[in-house]
Amino acid sequence: MAERIEIIEGEIFSDHRGEIYSLNNFEFEDVKRAYIIHHPDKSVIRGWHAHKHERKWFYCIKGEWTLGLIKIDDWDSPSPSLIPTIINLTDKDSKLICVPAGYANCLKAKNDDAIIQVFSDVPLPEAYGDSWRYDSSLWIDWSEFQRSHT
Repeated sequence: MAERIEIIEGEIFSDHRGEIYSLNNFEFEDVKRAYIIHHPDKSVIRGWHAHKHERKWFYCIKGEWTLGLIKIDDWDSPSPSLIPTIINLTDKDSKLICVPAGYANCLKAKNDDAIIQVFSDVPLPEAYGDSWRYDSSLWIDWSEFQRSHT
């Protein structure tokens, strides 16, 4: 199992019929469930949500997103001085972000009606028992991520 954040580059094929976005370099063998997050309003911040044992994969379907990731050092009282990894996702790229167990994630859409797909390697009943939540203002000043870069 990976211990670090990985980015799997997908492909975008385009011709007169339209576009195909693929993730041919990703094997879905460990994925147990998938869900889609739709933010109708870009002011919403979703997170921090952490898992000791669950892995997640993030893929932008529509719009742009800022994804913050933190490796948790102390589950009951994580250090406020941890430095997040910030990843910008856009529907202009076919890119899958692979987040290992032990990380917290936080999402913010950069435009209204943004959509992101999330995959998990844990069935939902198990995920409920591995859920840690922290204040969204911890580790990132989200006012720096207000505008879309499109």
